[in-house]
Amino acid sequence: MSDHGHTEHHPPEASPEFEIIETAMRELLIEKGVFSADDVNNQMEKDEQIRPENGARIVARFWSDPAFRERALADGKAAAAETGLDLNVAPDLVMLENTPQLQHVTVCTLCSCSPMFVIGPPPDWYKSTTYRKRVVRDPRGVLAEWNNVLPEDMEVRVVDVTTETRYLVIPLRPEGTEGWSEEELAKLVTRDSMFGVEQALRPGEAGR
Repeated sequence: MSDHGHTEHHPPEASPEFEIIETAMRELLIEKGVFSADDVNNQMEKDEQIRPENGARIVARFWSDPAFRERALADGKAAAAETGLDLNVAPDLVMLENTPQLQHVTVCTLCSCSPMFVIGPPPDWYKSTTYRKRVVRDPRGVLAEWNNVLPEDMEVRVVDVTTETRYLVIPLRPEGTEGWSEEELAKLVTRDSMFGVEQALRPGEAGR
């Protein structure tokens, strides 16, 4: 699976302010004894084991298994757990299905909340103030920077993440993938397509 999809896209530039705030808050909490540096390192190691491939498998099953799709739309967290993920302490998860008439794109306007318990830590661009402000004002313009130029008659729905709920975008299944296995389909799902900023790869773009 590709983390970046089309290499020619130019997403909004990430600003470094979140790194400064994150570092300062972490050091302050360690100093106050809320948690230790070892706790931070252990959590980082655990987070590194959660990668976009986990979400890609969920999307592939959503595409290929109608019964799973119905369960996922009814209870995204429970359906995601069927793939073997440990989501006992995770927030609620809602799956947003894209259609030929509707494109979802997610943002956390307050900070950088994302479904990291499914696809791993969010990319820098998602955490940047630039993206968080611009995607609300001009979602079509932002998506175009991922070479995701949408028809004028397609609805673009920007969904703001909350502290209680995370969202996983299910990109539109590419044409020409009938009869593909879940493993083959998962290779078409990029990390950024699960945020809704780009489409899934087409056959041939993932090396099939």
